[in-house]
Amino acid sequence: MASQTTCVFRRRQITLLLIMLLPHLFLDAVGARQCFWPSPAPEEAGCLSWRVMVEANNARGWRTVPPQCVGYVRGYMTRGQYLRDLAGVMEQASAYVDEVAVDADGLDAWVLDVDDTCLSNLFYYETKQFGAYDPSAFKDWASRRACPGIPPVLQLFTTLLDKGFKVFLLSGRDEETLGPCTTENLEAEGFSGYERLIMRTPEYRGQSSSLFKSAMRKQLVEEGYRIRGNVGDQWSDLQGDCVGDRVFKIPNPMYFVP
Repeated sequence: MASQTTCVFRRRQITLLLIMLLPHLFLDAVGARQCFWPSPAPEEAGCLSWRVMVEANNARGWRTVPPQCVGYVRGYMTRGQYLRDLAGVMEQASAYVDEVAVDADGLDAWVLDVDDTCLSNLFYYETKQFGAYDPSAFKDWASRRACPGIPPVLQLFTTLLDKGFKVFLLSGRDEETLGPCTTENLEAEGFSGYERLIMRTPEYRGQSSSLFKSAMRKQLVEEGYRIRGNVGDQWSDLQGDCVGDRVFKIPNPMYFVP
């Protein structure tokens, strides 16, 4: 009898101990979860939401990166996440290229934007704290022929040429002032063998990028080309007439081009 009483007493003690410890175990588990999935700082969370709106084309017409997000954008562009996101886009584009049969008539085409698609302007915009577009300052920067090529896009470009696509580079840069230096910069960074570099001529000055690029793509289609793919860092590269069978948006939270 004494032995049974002792066992009952011990069970009650263990039960009471568990009741007392359960809240602490729960809190420890919550704490561990929070350590494993750290919550972003409020400012960073707000800037992440802003960047998602930019990429989803819900944030339009903005002229500069919000002041509180300058550090966030710099970190995004320079600490690896931009390159990881870009690699994901290029993987999707490459998988699509593998699926497309190229016709022997030589009219299957791709359109690639230039600035921050083929050539990077990160150094320029970082120096300006991602401020408003300055035509004179950008002209000076582009004239140096020092824009680095973007390796994952160059790899896609080479794949397209190897498979037999005609590649057209379509840029909103002014042809009269930046034509030669842009051609030399592209060549120096490995972008050679494309079908044509199309730039903004005097009759299209002052026109939005969306309208200009739409008109240029329409001309290509009228020439008989089939635009099988289109790559750009701005939504204005990928909207309007004759955008192509598929479009691929490269991330860019540095500036907005209408």
